[in-house]
Amino acid sequence: MVQPAEKAYYRFVVLFFNCLLTFGSYFCFDMPSVLQDQFQGNLTCSNATVINGTVDCVAGLGMTPQQYNLLYAIYAWTNAIVVILAGFLIDKLGNRFGVFLFSFLCVLGSSLFALGSHFKGTPYLLPLMLTGRLLFGSGNGSLTIVQNRITAFWFKGKELALAFGVTLAFSRLGSVLNFFLTEKFEDKFGMQWTLWGGALLCVLGFSSAIIVSAMDKVGMKQLGLEGSMQEASRKVRIQDVKLLSLRYWLLVLTIMFFYNGIFPFIADASKFIQDKYGNYSQKEAAYVAGAVYDSSLVLSASVGILIYYVGLRGIFALTCAVLTLPVFGLLAFTFVPPLVSTIWLGITYSFAAASMWPSIPLVVPQATLGTAMGLATSIQMVGIGLSNLVVGQILGTQSSEAKIPLWRWKRMMIFMLANTVSCIVTSVLLNVVDYKQGGTLNKTTKRSQQAERNSEREPLIKAEEEQNEDDGAANSINS
Repeated sequence: MVQPAEKAYYRFVVLFFNCLLTFGSYFCFDMPSVLQDQFQGNLTCSNATVINGTVDCVAGLGMTPQQYNLLYAIYAWTNAIVVILAGFLIDKLGNRFGVFLFSFLCVLGSSLFALGSHFKGTPYLLPLMLTGRLLFGSGNGSLTIVQNRITAFWFKGKELALAFGVTLAFSRLGSVLNFFLTEKFEDKFGMQWTLWGGALLCVLGFSSAIIVSAMDKVGMKQLGLEGSMQEASRKVRIQDVKLLSLRYWLLVLTIMFFYNGIFPFIADASKFIQDKYGNYSQKEAAYVAGAVYDSSLVLSASVGILIYYVGLRGIFALTCAVLTLPVFGLLAFTFVPPLVSTIWLGITYSFAAASMWPSIPLVVPQATLGTAMGLATSIQMVGIGLSNLVVGQILGTQSSEAKIPLWRWKRMMIFMLANTVSCIVTSVLLNVVDYKQGGTLNKTTKRSQQAERNSEREPLIKAEEEQNEDDGAANSINS
């Protein structure tokens, strides 16, 4: 008799609820970007002046640009620290442990962040909101690792490419809806209730975690795989990190430098557009900044399938980095409408995400995939956190109620350019090393399918055999 878990519909129901895991957290992540004026606005507008018929004041939380960027930096730092341990724990204790813990941290962190907004004008405001972002960062990045691990278990081949694309599209849908709806919601209900609405969406993710966990458990029992998965998890060792290849580390650096130019830019994009181009309202600037996610939402699933059929992941990674250079050049040195740059950046972002992250399973053993993904996310977040700090210093430490000088914005864009150039360098080295080691990343579809199957054992076994020759040991790792 065919069990429900063996049927396609079961996998796609798992996929649906798996997608909802991060929908709310991605919505919440960039809420400060949409509400940047409210975060950095004056505590009161008692001294407001009228310029060209408009009041030159926005009542807000009174944060400086440096404090505002710290909200993003602390998220990235916490994520960087936690995901290393999270990846190992997920490999060791399983998906169900991770999905409950990390979705709960997203709920707790977003709730504390919303609570902090009620302490406007007090010394408790910044500590509460930073603690909320800290807990939120502890959960969100780690939850993405569990999400990818569940997807990789239930889908293979071209279905895997589709599943990864759909998962990314759902996450981006959360980001897109944030840029479209948050400002409208804030106009009607105020910032505090808007932040609580974001926390409620994280509760949706926690509810989905319960359903995914139950379906994952039932499905593995029906397939008779639960015992073997637990046995494999017990054999995972933290020492396996030493066996990760040079290709893996170059791939991680390529990811880090590329994302260093994406997320810090989006965090300040709304303010940048208003300051440089002048004729954009806060709502219009948020829409233009959100076009990065709009493009990614539209392209994610189709790009994932395209790269599955074409292969050439290393070439795509290099091409995306090269094509991103003009984006920051236009923003830094021209007055070309910013929508051109944000749509362009969204397109390169879509191809980069679809080519870089799915490359990790091709260069690491399956048993250590959670650890490898966690380490990659950690290094990515370290880079983003440092970039947010640098951007905060470049833009200054004074209140941003007045316009930030354009020369400061130009320096910020030059910093983004520098990260993109670094990404090009590491992606060139990645392709060179990959070519010398068999060209796994740049194989076409049929050959990359075989490489994907072999990747479950070969990297770890090969490295362990070399270690055994030196140590005279006869141990082996079942990957």
